[in-house]
Amino acid sequence: MSDFRARRNAAAQARLAKSLTRPLPPGVLAHGLRQPLIPPTPRAILESYWRRHPLRADLLARALAARSGTPPGWQWRIGDPGLPSSFRLPPAPFREAAHALDKGHCVVCGQPVYRWGWHADLWGDGAPNRNATWHAACVTAWKFWCAPSDHAMALKRRQGHRCAATGKRLLKTAEVDHAVPLYEVWRSRRDLPWPDLLAHWGTPNLQVINRAAHVEKCAREAGARSTGARLE
Repeated sequence: MSDFRARRNAAAQARLAKSLTRPLPPGVLAHGLRQPLIPPTPRAILESYWRRHPLRADLLARALAARSGTPPGWQWRIGDPGLPSSFRLPPAPFREAAHALDKGHCVVCGQPVYRWGWHADLWGDGAPNRNATWHAACVTAWKFWCAPSDHAMALKRRQGHRCAATGKRLLKTAEVDHAVPLYEVWRSRRDLPWPDLLAHWGTPNLQVINRAAHVEKCAREAGARSTGARLE
């Protein structure tokens, strides 16, 4: 270990010792202390933990959304002022002005946010953190939904490094794909309950396939989309 890293980590651990008035969730502190450069604050450790586990964050965020349920009167819409401009972005009712919640609730899943951005009150604080509007896990989940290709390695490990389309070994040029294309979700599934919609951006609808299989799949989808547009 370099002298710089040793001094940096010693300073980070000293800062953590002062700020950790309550224990971190099991396993999270151990994760932080294993990093080459130890995060200097509990919140930074939590953020690092969820970045390391994007699939776990996706699962948790969708489970929290299911706990909240679809807000009364909400419908998935795009293009209007204050709404997403494209169906490629995940629907987020609690980010819309008409369904916004009080501070202390996550704008992604709608559930209370507790100490350091955690999703449960492990410390008995008794109330959400009024200064927080995102769970640490939901931050990672949102990035995962919007840019799943950035997490190709995690998805490859989940598939055992096998192409989801052909069963052959994944090549270096393999690409992340939505099994059900998002245009089809917008076209024929937009009336699903909001938590069910989110699954189309998460791991249930994500796969890694070799480039040749991806090209063939995209060609089939383009033909079906063109035919559907003419029929409409």
